[in-house]
Amino acid sequence: MNNITVIPSDPTAPDARALIAALDHYLGQLYQPEDNHLLDPEQLKAPDIRFLLARRDGRAVGCGALRIDPSGYGEIKRMYVDPIHRGRGIASSIMAGLEQQARAEGLGLLKLETGTLQREAVGLYRRLGFTDCGAFGDYPCGGDASIFMEKKL
Repeated sequence: MNNITVIPSDPTAPDARALIAALDHYLGQLYQPEDNHLLDPEQLKAPDIRFLLARRDGRAVGCGALRIDPSGYGEIKRMYVDPIHRGRGIASSIMAGLEQQARAEGLGLLKLETGTLQREAVGLYRRLGFTDCGAFGDYPCGGDASIFMEKKL
């Protein structure tokens, strides 16, 4: 039996840093540097960010973060599941935890930016009820590598 837990965690802890580094490496292989909008572990400790770590049988296997925008929405950041642990519902569990956190923060809307080459991620977000939207925040408009999505809670 797989024991998956998703809990608030320190993004600067070694196992969280390892997942974030793996995500950075993966995105670096897919996109040009200017198309990656990454927050490092120290930035993920900001007061407006909630970082969640997924563990399977005690081992860190995935992560995700919620950035609370001052205008009243939550932005999903740093979603990642170690490839050898994919297909087990871990990403959905992380997203459920982030949605629960957003509701607890009084947010009624989630937004995210993902890449056009991340077909599995786009499929997950669509299955979870996210729909396409325009660029938001500080993201450049018209970038060919980005897909912007939102979900009302």
